[in-house]
Amino acid sequence: MPTYRDEAVVLRTHKLGEADRIITMLSRQHGKVRAVARGVRRTSSKFGARLEPFSHVDLQFATGRSLDVITQAVTLHPYSEPLSHDYERYTTGQVMIETADRLVTEEGEPALQQYQLLVGALHALTSGTADGPRPGVMVMDSYLLRSVALAGYAPSLDACARCGAPGPHGAFSPAMGGMVCRACRPPGSTRPAPGTVGYLSALLTGDWPATRAADESTVRQGSGLVAAFVAWHLDRGLRSLSHVER
Repeated sequence: MPTYRDEAVVLRTHKLGEADRIITMLSRQHGKVRAVARGVRRTSSKFGARLEPFSHVDLQFATGRSLDVITQAVTLHPYSEPLSHDYERYTTGQVMIETADRLVTEEGEPALQQYQLLVGALHALTSGTADGPRPGVMVMDSYLLRSVALAGYAPSLDACARCGAPGPHGAFSPAMGGMVCRACRPPGSTRPAPGTVGYLSALLTGDWPATRAADESTVRQGSGLVAAFVAWHLDRGLRSLSHVER
């Protein structure tokens, strides 16, 4: 069988037969990939633990007629190990891999930026950002904003999302796409604190030094806005988000 190699982050797994699993991954070169890991559920499997969700692995695949088969797996970063011992970071990590799974829909289509963003977010979640450690919720919200922005749903946090009038503006509407002016504000819009809007801008651009002074109320309010925005643009909420402690 023809073979090929790629790096990937494991998103989820499903049982297949008595000893196999179907592994769904986001890879560097091939986008979303679903492949079979033969015998991975046996205790004698040589790479069972390397194919758990969150694992960043270097893989060799054999091309199959319906699903490719994983023939080799080498761990690059065992993100699953530290996350499994930290409930807060585990649940926020689950939100991130579920989001990646939802946003990258076509199998075999390269999604390099989404892959790089996910790897970077998992690294920040387990080892800290370039400006030091941050709460898991903060890393998660930054990832959510940036991943949906890559998918074409970047929130407008300065100009009005509807008419383009320059800000700052006082209302936020997920349905409209972000901050809206008084004339465009629909019923039910939220009025976030000015500091929260600046905090979201920092998360969207990855400006970690600007998040140092964010207090608990700012993080909480910002997280609620991010959850509402992402749920609207993904058509339905993320199941794993309900398990995140806020």
